[in-house]
Amino acid sequence: MSTHLLISLSNRLKNPHNLDIRSLLLALLILLAASGAVSVAAQVKPDQDYLVYVLSESADRIALVRFGPAGARVDHDLHIGEMPTDINGPHGIVISPDRKYYYVSLAHGRPFGSVWKYAVDGDRVLGQTGLGYFPATMDVSKDGDLLYVVNFNLHGDMVPSSVSVVATEPMLEMARINTCTMPHGSRLNPQGTKHYSACMMDDLLVEIDTHSLKVSRNFLLTKGHELGRMGPPEARATSMNMPGSKRMDMAGHGMEAPRAGDISCSPTWAQPSRDGSSIFVACNQSSEIVEVDAGKWSIVRRLSARPGVYNLAVTPDGARLVATNKRDQSVSVIDLKSGNELARLPTKRKVLHGVVVSPDNAYAFVSVEGVGAEPGTVEIIDLKALKTVATVDVGQQASGIDFLRTEPSKRP
Repeated sequence: MSTHLLISLSNRLKNPHNLDIRSLLLALLILLAASGAVSVAAQVKPDQDYLVYVLSESADRIALVRFGPAGARVDHDLHIGEMPTDINGPHGIVISPDRKYYYVSLAHGRPFGSVWKYAVDGDRVLGQTGLGYFPATMDVSKDGDLLYVVNFNLHGDMVPSSVSVVATEPMLEMARINTCTMPHGSRLNPQGTKHYSACMMDDLLVEIDTHSLKVSRNFLLTKGHELGRMGPPEARATSMNMPGSKRMDMAGHGMEAPRAGDISCSPTWAQPSRDGSSIFVACNQSSEIVEVDAGKWSIVRRLSARPGVYNLAVTPDGARLVATNKRDQSVSVIDLKSGNELARLPTKRKVLHGVVVSPDNAYAFVSVEGVGAEPGTVEIIDLKALKTVATVDVGQQASGIDFLRTEPSKRP
């Protein structure tokens, strides 16, 4: 209706007999445009279906979400796990480069977690292997042969943990690389030569050389105490030894606001840039995004973020960064050239989790955990219009999310 009104007003302005009201109408036109009556980047419905897998950690479910011209819906879902009376806790998911397989980490076990391999065709279980305590986020090598899974150890003692390297064909753990305390945010650079993770309790970014399968460098992220080092972390290089750092209660996994005087970063995600020249780290406690130069191993800049910035995704064109804000109940879209936030998009429910961007840069798919008995949610953001265009409910505590493919639209 507002668009028709603008057209009518424009026609009246062209009439020379209406000069007495032209100023008033012009002001009204400006007001309507400023209030969003006419969208600068109008939402366009997709002409194909976008498919994403999403996990529900408290419901032990895997759901395939379909988004297309008919909106968003759960195409189908399935149960995962082998403990009939306990929650198995599916947390991380990654899809193989050829899109034939997907891998899911189960955080809970007796006492160790595991990773499961599925065929996309029929969602058949093809294998599994045991890992460390609370395996969480993971990534897969460019050839699809190796998985890199962080053993987050959420409920265990605050001691250094590890990254498991799994051969995907036999589904065997071939290496367990010690890193630091509570590693999270497992990501490989585009070249496949370096793996990055961030350790919440040590304020560290850790780099693993994928050829030697050893820690090659680490970087202390605590503001005012930044330090890049060669080799694995040393005890004195962690944030817990820095003035003004306080140990956190991790029961909320990134939901606790920083205490007065706390300068710690508490990183929850490490995301390489499109060309691998930088790594963006989400500082959940200080609500900042730190950019580290991968070549110089030094800080490039600190970007102010929304409270509890948690997970990150770079658009495939490298132009934007999408961030989930766990304590702010929102998603931020950031222009990487300027560092400015282009949009803050509130979400339907609380406790933000993961995000993945479609290969065509068109949409961001965000998982939101919800609180208590609430279902989890997948929220879909149009990255051109900078608007949330669809939401769909899934099982409780929506967590890991990854993009499968596009295909011709299919009606319900």
